[in-house]
Amino acid sequence: MNKIFGLFALAVILIACNGEKNKEATQTEDLKLELAEAQKIIALPMHCLEVEYPNKLGQVLASDVELKLPKQLRPIFYGCFDWHSSAHGYWSVVKLWKQFPELDKNGEIDSLLTLVFTPENVAIEKAFFDEPHNRNFERTYGWAWFFKLQEELYTWKDNPKAQQWYKNLQPLENVFTERYLEYLPKLNYPIRTGTHDNTAFGMALTLEYAETVGNTKLKEAIEAKAKALFMNDKNCPIVYEPSGHDFLSPCLQEAWLMSKVLPTADYKTWLNGFLPQLFDTNFDLEVGKVSDRTDGHLVHLDGLNFSRATCLFQIAQKLPELNHLKPIAVKHFNVAFPNISNDDYMGSHWLGSFALQALDAQ
Repeated sequence: MNKIFGLFALAVILIACNGEKNKEATQTEDLKLELAEAQKIIALPMHCLEVEYPNKLGQVLASDVELKLPKQLRPIFYGCFDWHSSAHGYWSVVKLWKQFPELDKNGEIDSLLTLVFTPENVAIEKAFFDEPHNRNFERTYGWAWFFKLQEELYTWKDNPKAQQWYKNLQPLENVFTERYLEYLPKLNYPIRTGTHDNTAFGMALTLEYAETVGNTKLKEAIEAKAKALFMNDKNCPIVYEPSGHDFLSPCLQEAWLMSKVLPTADYKTWLNGFLPQLFDTNFDLEVGKVSDRTDGHLVHLDGLNFSRATCLFQIAQKLPELNHLKPIAVKHFNVAFPNISNDDYMGSHWLGSFALQALDAQ
């Protein structure tokens, strides 16, 4: 697959900064997802989805009977280093293929998804999550990315195969929906980390899915819990960000989630209390700096730049008076995008999905 989906040279997304005029254009124009960028991004998951090692299994073992190879345990989500990266890798592939059908001229994407998205494989994946000691596995980060994959398949109405794949994956979808609805009433305090456990990130992605597929019960549960957890928050200390291995901004992720939950006028009032500095037209945010991209934790900061861009774009969409946040988002994206390559697996197995999310957020 590398030969077919090999990485293309980095395409120029925005006008080069030659002089002040071009610099201004770079800071204000939208990022464009063209075929060259799509090829660059899709190449990464199309390579790693079938790469079994290195692998971070992360599960609890109840006995030595459960000592199995990654592909035996997870015949669908075994590649890309870990379960959740495999899930958002498939999301990236489906999303890009829908937008650029020419990406699958040779039918390799079709063949891969037909091979893995089968009822038999789903039954094995579900059996893992049905084990009592694995009920909370990938809560809620992996669940949220799986929901986004299902959202893409669900909305691909003119592709009969996509509709069948969606139906095949529904047993897992039902499990995660049930677990989320069980979990939310028990969550008394939000998790505000800058990594996988972040409550606001999982809620935001899941809310998007629930709205798209018409799952009113899940949608209302997330909205109610988001208000209960975050409505009274004030003065988020964004100056303390980032931590050393963050790929999410705790402050901006919360602001992004609440932009989906609150009506515009209420959101403006809330945001003025939560991150008042965003309303200052001179506000700026220094990009995250990576010192070693072979380090699986330090390279998270490339992902932080993408996820910050996503949040800033979405906040500015909700409140157009904050359009001055868009150049900051573009700056973050442009710093991180050249680092998407297959040079080191610690970044290549997941960063493309976060770049795509930022591009999609405009």
